[in-house]
Amino acid sequence: MFKIEDTFTERFNVTDEIYHGFITLFKDQNPLHTDATFAADKGFKAEVMHGNILNGFLSYFIGEGLPTKNVIIHSQEIQYKNPVYLNDSLEFKAKVVGFYESVNVVEFKFDFKNSEAKVVAKGKIQIGLL
Repeated sequence: MFKIEDTFTERFNVTDEIYHGFITLFKDQNPLHTDATFAADKGFKAEVMHGNILNGFLSYFIGEGLPTKNVIIHSQEIQYKNPVYLNDSLEFKAKVVGFYESVNVVEFKFDFKNSEAKVVAKGKIQIGLL
């Protein structure tokens, strides 16, 4: 089902619905995320989106973007490299870097790039096949 170098891509848009939904659900109203003046004073062009929105996109990829639904996330690591802003369109790419059939484990390296082809986050994720 999976082999080394298999590559998967998705496009995600950071919409107003996602942004406000995150705030509504998790109550994270840190001014870096909610106050344009505060964010500008810290050197950003606008409010910075919550990094964990990207974790939601990762969850979608594992749960919906793979050729099987028989999966569970074992671990994930993400490094935030550049800010993500409201209405950004992100290209997500994940590549299989390890497949261990004897224990039903697949490892991916991934990155998110914005419309300027700048990496905004990267990391790795390990899943189990159920």
